[in-house]
Amino acid sequence: MAQGSVQVTHGGTSRWRRRTGEYASLSAALEAAGDGDVLTVAPGTYRENLVIERTVTLRGPERSGGGPVRIAPADGVALTLRSAALVQDLQVEGQDSAVPAVLVEDAAPELAGLRVMTRSAAGIEVRGGARPTVRRCTVDNPAGLGLSIMGGASGSYEECEVVAAGQSGVLVRDGARPRLAHCRVHLASGAGITLQGEGSTLEAVGCEVYEIKGSGVRVAGRASGHFTDCRVHRTSADGVTLDTDAVVTLADCDIHDIPENAVDLRSRSVLTLTRSTVRRFGRNGLSVWDPGTRVDANGCEIHESTGDYPAVWVSDGATAVLDTCRVHTVPDALFVLDRGSRADVLDSDLSQVRGTAVSVSDGAVVQLDDSRISKAGTGAWFRDHGSGGVLSGCTVDETATGVIVTKGADPTVERCTVSGAAEAGFYVSAEGRGTFHNCRVTGSRGYGFHVIDGCRTTLRRCRTERCARGGYEFAEEGPTVEDCTSDESAAPVAPLAAPAIGAASPSPAEGTPGLLTATATVPRQRTASPRPDTAAAGDQAPAAEEPEGEARAPKEVLGELDALVGLEGVKREVRALTDMIEVGRRRQAAGLKAASARRHLVFTGSPGTGKTTVARLYGEILRSLGVLRRGHLREVSRVDLVGEHIGSTAIRTQEAFEKAKGGVLFIDEAYALAPQDAGRDFGREAIDTLVKLMEDHRDDVVVIVAGYTAEMEHFLASNPGVASRFSRTISFGDYTPEELLLIVEQQADEHEYDLSEGARQSLLRYFARLPKGPSFGNGRTARQTFEAMVERHAGRVAQLPDPTTEDLTLLYPEDLPRSA
Repeated sequence: MAQGSVQVTHGGTSRWRRRTGEYASLSAALEAAGDGDVLTVAPGTYRENLVIERTVTLRGPERSGGGPVRIAPADGVALTLRSAALVQDLQVEGQDSAVPAVLVEDAAPELAGLRVMTRSAAGIEVRGGARPTVRRCTVDNPAGLGLSIMGGASGSYEECEVVAAGQSGVLVRDGARPRLAHCRVHLASGAGITLQGEGSTLEAVGCEVYEIKGSGVRVAGRASGHFTDCRVHRTSADGVTLDTDAVVTLADCDIHDIPENAVDLRSRSVLTLTRSTVRRFGRNGLSVWDPGTRVDANGCEIHESTGDYPAVWVSDGATAVLDTCRVHTVPDALFVLDRGSRADVLDSDLSQVRGTAVSVSDGAVVQLDDSRISKAGTGAWFRDHGSGGVLSGCTVDETATGVIVTKGADPTVERCTVSGAAEAGFYVSAEGRGTFHNCRVTGSRGYGFHVIDGCRTTLRRCRTERCARGGYEFAEEGPTVEDCTSDESAAPVAPLAAPAIGAASPSPAEGTPGLLTATATVPRQRTASPRPDTAAAGDQAPAAEEPEGEARAPKEVLGELDALVGLEGVKREVRALTDMIEVGRRRQAAGLKAASARRHLVFTGSPGTGKTTVARLYGEILRSLGVLRRGHLREVSRVDLVGEHIGSTAIRTQEAFEKAKGGVLFIDEAYALAPQDAGRDFGREAIDTLVKLMEDHRDDVVVIVAGYTAEMEHFLASNPGVASRFSRTISFGDYTPEELLLIVEQQADEHEYDLSEGARQSLLRYFARLPKGPSFGNGRTARQTFEAMVERHAGRVAQLPDPTTEDLTLLYPEDLPRSA
């Protein structure tokens, strides 16, 4: 039953023959209308199933002051189009979950300004060769598909939006070939856009897919897609998924804030990625699997991983090509695994990599040409038998180790330069092989080339310069060296805490002094220099640098501790420990026995609770009491202690310990040294080394380990000797809203700002509402809040023509962050 009327303007060959009729229902109006007629529908609800089979115009009123035109039958398809009709400015509501709300069949109609609010199988379904033009339409269908295009259909969809879908926002299947331009899909389930079936193709330009429960885009079953200037973000699964012979092109696209893989390819799929950005992903940026699967990335940037996985993962016989790409700020950059897998990297940058920039294992192959690796734990690691490839014309800067070859791997490295390595430039061990031709190592803090275990490595025309421990170190016979040179300066690039191991000086017989030239197999044996862990204390180690200035009095340092906001329990613990040390010192002076006070501590609590600050003050207190010589703080984490290969972890840990002598070694997030799934992790080697050093030098270094409470309990249980080395655990609780306000007030006073009374009250409410989960920053959050207030204050005051002193200093509630 209709609540309005339908006006039909009948067309004719001349103006005077046009006529108008009024009808009580849409069905009656459509029955009376002919091709070319215009049906203007009055506001109201029409409980009718409309079928349009003539070339008419069906539209809502020009002025919508009386409300929408609602097409809302009780069941069945609400609107069916089988002609080149124009339908605009209507609201279609379907209730039948077995059929679509709007159905377009075998025709080329135009739909404009439709709002489809339904709980149907699909909001709009296009099939049977239909070619509609759909503009500025909205689909809200929490029960089914948003747009369903199938069976050879095509059409153009412009500025449309799927605001909710219980299944895919857009489904293209069975050979359909639509084009989407400037459309948005969000709040869909399963996938934002799904392409399925041979011959199915989608062209998408300027589209956005976000807030999806599932993958953003899924292409499978020989379907193909061409996406230009599109964005995919905030999904619950992968950003883009390709499976079973899918072929996809992504050009100028942005894929970000993805909790899983940003792009995942499998089963012979092919992806061309051009000038696109992949960022903030939880697993892999590019995940490439299976024989015949291939990705070609040109001019792309992959960065800001939020997880602990390689940015690019290639395995099971897949292929990846990175041409003129940037990969940075990631745990690992490129991992290539399994026989038949291959990666080609041309003129690309891999930087700010916490672990390994390029890892090759299980028979995989890589080819790096004219690429740059910098600021990584390991530049390239060829891990095992059958793994190899070519590095040509590459530079490796500021890594722990430049190139590692182990367990039978056999790469070719030519015309490459390694500079500023913290350990070796090139390290070969465990039956690794490799050919190094025209390579150069400069400024290494370890050796230039370090080859052990009798590895059959070939070096031709290589050069080392300014390597702290020597240019070449060969533990035993094996390497072949031809026309290689070194300045053999062994001049340290940075102060080393322990004497060099096996540093050898060239003999005159080897050529010009300071120059090594060899043309045959030239083994270089280790000298008899003692290892740092077996040398007597002080035998060759440099004297610890004493701090400048007089030590502060204990009361002065304790006064600074008392001035810290909150932390009452922490202050009591530190004072109790200090009192015990002081009384013990006085008992010894009186000729009495003093209780043995273990000074090593465990700090537990959330970030930003002042653990580092208290550790620094604790060191000063111990210096003022004469317990420590220097009282300085040496702060380290896992990356400073754990090396990339066997033996390097002990060296790193010893060097960190040496630099802390006379003071406090503060290990932040110490639980990272004992991960739950450690496997072959070298963190346990660091723990074992620390336990021994803490016992050997218990009077010269205080060790404080810090981290989250539960994780630190696991850390203390990781080694039988760990818990016994620490005297007590001090817990740092989260700050209260009042304490966070006091920190902001201190920041304001320090920077010559004032808080209005309203700002104080607003800050208290703001801090009370903040979630106190594991990511809560405590004091850091308070400081960031103050910085945000200063920034918003500046934006406000900059608009004043002649601000007063009060304007320039007083912060108001409106200066709080927007989320407040």
